[in-house]
Amino acid sequence: MLVEPGKSNKEKGFTLLEVLIAISIFAIGILGIASMQITAIGGNTSARTHTEAATWAADRLERLMALPYNHPDLDAANNPHPATEGVYNISWTVTDDTPITNTKTITIIVTWNARGANRSVSMQHVIPEIL
Repeated sequence: MLVEPGKSNKEKGFTLLEVLIAISIFAIGILGIASMQITAIGGNTSARTHTEAATWAADRLERLMALPYNHPDLDAANNPHPATEGVYNISWTVTDDTPITNTKTITIIVTWNARGANRSVSMQHVIPEIL
């Protein structure tokens, strides 16, 4: 075995212990990144379901706003008004003469179950009776 001048046998390369330590540090870093990725995926899923629920609420609100003032879906006597869209339960209540006379306040609540917990999004809008 030839050794270059000025170098001893100990300076040839990495020892097995150094390689094992480097691999351990690398593995811990990769596990941390994997954990962050799992958390990010969960957050993205939660954001998506909240966005879908808000979209369903806005869609229902737009449909109700397009109805005539005396339409049965805007009748306060039939509260609550239920509907289902996939995993989302949509219900709305109508209150007459609130906040002022000749108006109706529509409150829409969209509920769903996410990982065993009930979640909800709500919207409210006032429509006037146009005479």
